[in-house]
Amino acid sequence: MNGERSPAAAAGPAEHFPAGFWWGAATAAYQIEGAVADDGRTPSIWDTFCARPGIVADGHTGERAAEHYHRYADDVALMAEIGLNAYRFSVSWPRVVADGTGPVTEAGLAFYDRLVDALCDRGIMPVATLYHWDLPQALEDRGGWLERDTASRFAEYAEVVANRLGDRVGLWCTLNEPWCSAFLGYGSGAHAPGRADGAAAFEAVHHLLLGHGLATQAIRAAAPGSRVSAALNQGAVRPVSGDPADLDAARRIDGLLNRIFADPILRCAYPLDVLGDTAGVTDWRFVRDDDLKVIGTPIDLLGVNYYQPDLVGAAAEPATGSWPFPSAERVAFHKPPGPVTAMDWTVDPSGLTEMLVRVTREYDIPIVVTENGAAYADDLVDGRVHDIERTSYLQAHVSALTEAMAAGVDLRGYFVWSLLDNFEWALGYGKRFGIVHVDYATQQRVLKDSARWYANLIAHHQAVTRPADDASAR
Repeated sequence: MNGERSPAAAAGPAEHFPAGFWWGAATAAYQIEGAVADDGRTPSIWDTFCARPGIVADGHTGERAAEHYHRYADDVALMAEIGLNAYRFSVSWPRVVADGTGPVTEAGLAFYDRLVDALCDRGIMPVATLYHWDLPQALEDRGGWLERDTASRFAEYAEVVANRLGDRVGLWCTLNEPWCSAFLGYGSGAHAPGRADGAAAFEAVHHLLLGHGLATQAIRAAAPGSRVSAALNQGAVRPVSGDPADLDAARRIDGLLNRIFADPILRCAYPLDVLGDTAGVTDWRFVRDDDLKVIGTPIDLLGVNYYQPDLVGAAAEPATGSWPFPSAERVAFHKPPGPVTAMDWTVDPSGLTEMLVRVTREYDIPIVVTENGAAYADDLVDGRVHDIERTSYLQAHVSALTEAMAAGVDLRGYFVWSLLDNFEWALGYGKRFGIVHVDYATQQRVLKDSARWYANLIAHHQAVTRPADDASAR
């Protein structure tokens, strides 16, 4: 960065964060790696989904993405230039175990070995997510997450990766946003594998959670002493008014977004009101004895992803859009007030504080913000991207973290989404979340002003805090 420092850097709240705090950025394999047929990788459900005409914007796919598979060394150098001390990436299941079960693909596993070594060489803690939505198509052909067996196959895959990388990975995330995998993948069909069955979504919820529990056990067996978490898209769900019907609508959505995942993982039980709300959709007979004990295998931290709050109320007609499920049929989603990102998501940092305080109050567990960021229409002009809106977004949300910590939240780290501009799932390449600009034609990387701001914040934090081996030692 040629020693540049922005005026905003010194004004940041870095002094409010403890020594050893994890300042990171996050990515996902299918969104950045490309090389979808290299070194024995087989198709994932997202490769299949993208091949369906009219499903993904402009017919885009992750076939090339940001070519991280072949450019990882340069990308790690960029992380070091920014000053990251942690990097959250995901492992591609079909790259490591081609059919989802059976023989290990050595070349694919070796890639992550090289990546982890490169991170460690730069003093960057590897944070590995085992499932960021790219289920091997071979397993989907056998039923995918609607089959209990997929949870067992996931644990086998977790053991393989932990055996290889467990001596260097600082934190494991079993699942990323299982809400999206279950409800968008199997409930609405908006994401891969594209099934639209409200009842099936709840089977997927349970088998994903069972996979989490089994994988947690497998990681600990393969790499004793490992720290394990899951990354949930927990959110602030707010009623549009104090009317009892609106309060009940907020309760329903809170149950389906937040508590249906956090309660089994952290309390070994599904919320009773959620079971009641969904009784007309599913009988939950797929839950077997001792499943919840497995799902509730203790974890070390909870990862939470935050982008915007939800504002909901009662509706006279069945809902449409993001929640087309019978258990939420009388709910209306309202647009929260405030400015919006290119995703039309409301910018509201107070929702991040609210969510972190609530998770702490209800579950009393250390937290790491595993994703937070914004998409804007960036322009590369004379070699620079002056992304003022993203920089302001990040600055406001980092300030929200300090408010949460002041309220008693045990926060261990913060990961910007995303390190690189990338394939944004069903939206293709039209939305840019990265703090590093990627020219998809040339694959040239350019640090945006937001990356420079983040680098300054991290440098200031390092200057005002004493070194520490690990934030979790507090």
